[in-house]
Amino acid sequence: MRQLVKYLESEKEKGRSHVLLDAQARQVLRHLAGRPGAKQRDASTAPGANASPSVKKFMPASSNADIADLPQLEPISPSLPKSEQLAQLDQQLRGWITGNFPQSLRQTLVFSSGNPDARVMLIGEAPGHEEEKSLRPFVGPAGKKLDKILEAMGLDRDDVYVTNLVKFRPATPRQTTNNRKPSPAEVAAFMPVIREEIRIVKPECIVALGATPLEALLQTDSTVSSMRGSWHEFDGTPLRVTYHPSYLLQSGESPAVKRAIWEDMLAVMEKLGMEITAKQRGYFLPNA
Repeated sequence: MRQLVKYLESEKEKGRSHVLLDAQARQVLRHLAGRPGAKQRDASTAPGANASPSVKKFMPASSNADIADLPQLEPISPSLPKSEQLAQLDQQLRGWITGNFPQSLRQTLVFSSGNPDARVMLIGEAPGHEEEKSLRPFVGPAGKKLDKILEAMGLDRDDVYVTNLVKFRPATPRQTTNNRKPSPAEVAAFMPVIREEIRIVKPECIVALGATPLEALLQTDSTVSSMRGSWHEFDGTPLRVTYHPSYLLQSGESPAVKRAIWEDMLAVMEKLGMEITAKQRGYFLPNA
């Protein structure tokens, strides 16, 4: 039991919003939920206790062989306008659905949104239930938080490029609104896609939102908290790591988490040469 709680706390520290658990681990959580005082304990130890259920029934992801069957991307002419290049990439991904598509992924494409000429690209994990319904990345409560972060920077969705590593919602048995994080094989299968997006958009900097983009783009198992606060690079493009907006919700909108995310966004603004007011620099400081 202690090992399970330690694992959940570690995953929360990494900024994860979802975890995969086997039957034994789920049984332990059911036992904890039935004990006196479980509400207080759940709120402090289980990630996302106050959000939609984040501990999902385990479903083995598709095998590497299934994922490997996804087609390779066809070359897209760099001489085309960026919007046309992205439209062609979108169309190629739609064509994947008609082929030998992995059963571990649902068959609704959720492509990117925003400005093809954006100076900053924000990369999340994978679409969830809300994104699948709207066909746009980062909607729902986490998306609203992202909108507020952008607003505080003096930006909106039309100024940035927003996308996810995996472009289809990871599936689970009898799935309704529950989500799961993509498997390493699923993420690896979509790395050529994210690289193509970066090639097309040519952002001046990238923001990795949460643990999964961090691990995929920087090839590390380090936590978000240990990697945020400084600049890294992905294929020559400056990259900043910060917490996923859902982590802010899970933390109960902790002032410390708000300030940490905001400090990363201030660094992005500085990198882009944006004007920063004294008021903006003081957001979410203690006693501010």
